[in-house]
Amino acid sequence: MQISIVIPAHNEAAYLKDCLDSFVDQTYQPNEVIVVDDNSSDATFEIAQGFAQNHPWIKVFQRKSVDEHIPGKKVVDTFNFGLSQTSDFDLIGKFDADIVLPPDYFEIMVNHFQANWKLGMCSGLLYIKKGNDWIYENIADKGHIRGPIKLYHKACFHKIGGLRTGIGWDTVDTLLAKYHDFETETFPELHVKHLRPTGHGYSSKNYQAKGEALYKMRYGIVLAKIAALKMAWQAKSPRLYIQMIFGFLKAFLLQRPHYVTRQEGKFIRKYRWKGIVSKL
Repeated sequence: MQISIVIPAHNEAAYLKDCLDSFVDQTYQPNEVIVVDDNSSDATFEIAQGFAQNHPWIKVFQRKSVDEHIPGKKVVDTFNFGLSQTSDFDLIGKFDADIVLPPDYFEIMVNHFQANWKLGMCSGLLYIKKGNDWIYENIADKGHIRGPIKLYHKACFHKIGGLRTGIGWDTVDTLLAKYHDFETETFPELHVKHLRPTGHGYSSKNYQAKGEALYKMRYGIVLAKIAALKMAWQAKSPRLYIQMIFGFLKAFLLQRPHYVTRQEGKFIRKYRWKGIVSKL
C-alpha cells in the first residue's frame, strides 16, 4: 500500500531528529514523508533538509504563515499545504513532529488495513515520559485516535471531506468516519512516544474555541455541557467549563457555520448519547 505522511512542523528542532529517525527505521517505510516547515525561527528546516538529502522519500517544504498561534486551524492549514504536494496514496497520515514510532508501526498498520476493508482510520497509543517510565498519556480514552498520529485510508479521507480547519478537527473526523460506516481503531500494542506532552495551557480564548467546536459539530447544549464538564474535570479547572459553554453560546448566537450537515449532526448526537448510556 502506498503511504504518504505529512508532518506540519513549527519550531520543532528539539524533537524532529528523533521523530524522523523513527520513520527511517521503519520495517515498512512510507513511500513519502513530507515535512512542512511552518514559519519556524529555529533549525527545523535545516534538520529536515539534512534528512531529505540522505533519504529521497523525505521531502521538505516551507510555508509562510502568521506567527499567531491558532489552535486547530494553523496545523490543518499546514497539513493541507503538505497534502497538495503528495503523490498518489492508499494511506494518508497527519503526524506531529514530536513523536517517536516503534519500528514496526507501519508494517502493523498496513496489515490491519489489508485485513479489514472497512477500516477507515487507525493509530497506536501515545505515551509520555514520567521519571524513568513511559506511561499512557491519559487525556483521552484509549479508543480515541489522537491528532498527532492520524492514519487514514484514502476512501475514508475523501468521504469525510478531509480535515476541518479549526479546533475539534481530530474529533469530527472520527465521528464522520463512523457516519460513513467506516471503522476506527487503536492498537494498544503500538506504543508511540510523545516527546512533548499535551498540556492544558490554553488561554481563555482557546477554551472558548473548544466550546465553539462543540457547536460546529452540532452537539446540542446538553451534550456540550457534558463534554465541557468532562474536559474541565480532566484539567481540574472549573473555569474551563464556563469558558467552553460561553464559546458554545456565543457561536450559537452568532450562527457560526457548522462542520457537519444536519443529518450528520443527528447521527453524532445519537452516537454520543449511546456512548454515554453505555457507561452508566
